[in-house]
Amino acid sequence: MAKNRLCPASPAGASRPRSAHEGTLMNTLKINMIALAVSLAFSTGAMAQGMSKSDYKAGKDRITAEYKVAKAGCASLSGNPNDICMAGAKGNEKVAMAELEAGYKPTTENRYEARVARAEADYGTAKEKCDDMAGNLKDVCLKEAKSAETAAKADAKAQMKTSEANTTAIEKSADANKDAAADKRDAEYKVAKEKCDTYAGNAKDVCVNEAKARFGKS
Repeated sequence: MAKNRLCPASPAGASRPRSAHEGTLMNTLKINMIALAVSLAFSTGAMAQGMSKSDYKAGKDRITAEYKVAKAGCASLSGNPNDICMAGAKGNEKVAMAELEAGYKPTTENRYEARVARAEADYGTAKEKCDDMAGNLKDVCLKEAKSAETAAKADAKAQMKTSEANTTAIEKSADANKDAAADKRDAEYKVAKEKCDTYAGNAKDVCVNEAKARFGKS
């Protein structure tokens, strides 16, 4: 009768060798964790609206400091994982600075620049990730990354144009309402002045002066 062969037990506390796949997975998870931390930190510092000049300067200093922390975190990686991590850190810094500027000076152009910065940052990271591939897969990956950037920039431009058109429409509407109000006031003044013709002498003068004062006429 054959004896059952038992596998030797691993020594207590010993860890099995990590496979190449597990190593890549751990690097990917580490990159994602760093990128998420950087993104959250930057966005928190950059989204303030109507900030003071001192808050704006403090925001820039904070973003710069957080980039240095992110860069230091990437230093523990090597090869393409390091490239991906650095692309994410640099991209998030650029986005945070652009969003900070849009928060400090919320113009249509600054909001557009913030959207463009996000598109370029996403493309920069995606392009580095494509380096993990080869051949046609890499070519397709790069084309898709560029296509996504182009689409995001096109959307940003469309939003800027829409915002500008809306602003122009509002301004034109305000001007039209102002002109209409002036026309109505002139018409009402003429009526009031005409009514003064029922008086004579000093009474008429008083009536006309009151009409002028009421409707802002000189």
